[in-house]
Amino acid sequence: MESSITTPGTSSFDLVVIGATPSGISASLRAARDGLRVLLTQHDGHIGGMCINGLGQWDALSDHRRCPIFREILCHLEDERRGGDDAGQPVYDHSRHPVGSFSSRSINRIFEKLVAGESSITVLRNRIPVAVEVDNRRIVAVTIASKDSTERHDVRATTFVDATYEGDLLALAGVEFHIGREGRCEFGEPHAGRIFTGAAEPMPQASGSAGAQLRPYGLSMSLSHPDSPGTGDGAIQAYNLRPTLTDDPTRRILPDTPPPDYDRTRYVTYTRIYLPAGGGIDRTSTCNAVILPGENHAYPQADWTTREAITRRHRDFLLGWMFFLQNDSELTMSQRDANRLWGLDAREWTDNGHLPYEMYVREARRMRGRTILTEHDFATREDDPRPKAFADSICFTDWYMDSHSCTRDGTYGPAWDCRPDGYRYDGKLIITASYRPGMIPYAAMLPRGIDNLLVSVCISTTHVAWGSVRLEPCWIHLGEVAGCAASLAHRSGIAVAALSVPALQQRLLADGASIAFFNDAEHLLHQPRRAEWEMRACHGDITGFDAPIPPSEGRRHPTTPASD
Repeated sequence: MESSITTPGTSSFDLVVIGATPSGISASLRAARDGLRVLLTQHDGHIGGMCINGLGQWDALSDHRRCPIFREILCHLEDERRGGDDAGQPVYDHSRHPVGSFSSRSINRIFEKLVAGESSITVLRNRIPVAVEVDNRRIVAVTIASKDSTERHDVRATTFVDATYEGDLLALAGVEFHIGREGRCEFGEPHAGRIFTGAAEPMPQASGSAGAQLRPYGLSMSLSHPDSPGTGDGAIQAYNLRPTLTDDPTRRILPDTPPPDYDRTRYVTYTRIYLPAGGGIDRTSTCNAVILPGENHAYPQADWTTREAITRRHRDFLLGWMFFLQNDSELTMSQRDANRLWGLDAREWTDNGHLPYEMYVREARRMRGRTILTEHDFATREDDPRPKAFADSICFTDWYMDSHSCTRDGTYGPAWDCRPDGYRYDGKLIITASYRPGMIPYAAMLPRGIDNLLVSVCISTTHVAWGSVRLEPCWIHLGEVAGCAASLAHRSGIAVAALSVPALQQRLLADGASIAFFNDAEHLLHQPRRAEWEMRACHGDITGFDAPIPPSEGRRHPTTPASD
């Protein structure tokens, strides 16, 4: 239900979730369905995070449905496409995004419907956390306020979840975090710190030969430049807005006037001289091209006024870039005509100039938790096709270690790059050749020093390892883990940090969530020994990615979509 919390005072809940990202929504749904009273807050008026702000696809290299709430969301998307705006479009698109594409307005309806369907979830929009009271290793209360602080309210709970993209709650609680890149010497990661790389095609097929049935990504990284210093700094991945574009003339909106302070000289030397569009559903495409490395470095620690100014800068650059590509004499007439085939989709974000409400915050704060995941934890090993096993695993990754450029340092740029449209700036990583699906331990969600806080988005990783966990399917999975852990802790009268991890794992497995990657994940759901095999994998007792399914059972081909 929508909240009536607007007056000063104190309210109590069983669980408070800060951040209505898909991960926060997942945590709230799981806890509410287990009988907890949940408060879910969001910094603006729109729940759903990047999924409703132009992401447009599930970044996954497998078709695993991984956990019940993710499966439920996919089923709702199927229903939307049978009778809604996207009718007739297939959910599965194996050419690149195995579990399909979706429109922002469609998944927005789904998230709103799911949350509204749980009477024990209270939603508080346009509110941010501004203070945290901590006592004896526990968060006692969080002060929630409007952005201008004219309205403030204290909320208490047994358990708290930070599901923000920025890590705002954990920072207010005094939890240790890191912003930027670790140096190569800190954890011995080969790709840490300042690094210059080139693109290579086609992608090496190492992942398939190692037994992990992942769909190959279209590009991979060539060797890094030998003079890459590998030093740490405060740089983070570039951000951008991801508008939905369409070539349907009945709903295509072209930016025929430039944005304020338009300066064409900014675009003359910009690397992209075309609109990278196509391949979406219903004559649409998500546009992920315009990044401004370095111009987001202040964002993670900034107040919301500054964050919104940074977002406006990115929005205006995007609109200026589109205007330039479609109108400027620097381009040939045929180039301009090709670019004018695509414009903003009139059906999306009708109350915001047909542009997303939020910027794509790819990386902000990263918690320093009780376990810190590094590049080594997702990389190949000589003795086992699987990467490192974690006995307390509660989630798996299936995306390679991936980073957008972090700075505008083009020291080596095209001179080093083996492709003319490749990686111009420092920090681009596409580590496909050595990546394997890894495990995320429960301890990576737990902060040091606070026992009743779980972090489901800004979990404890290095910059390089972050590239494998920063995807919405993974965060939805971690959100469900957080909601389940909050429920178990509430019933036992203990803090989430004191939970029996095997009990949590058994509950997740009983619900149909996976805690270790297997090639036959969908088929395994119907196997009576699935829980045993996944637990054994977490303890390193099963090598490789094929479960020991009896030959009589057969195996599902990895490219065949499965239904629940």
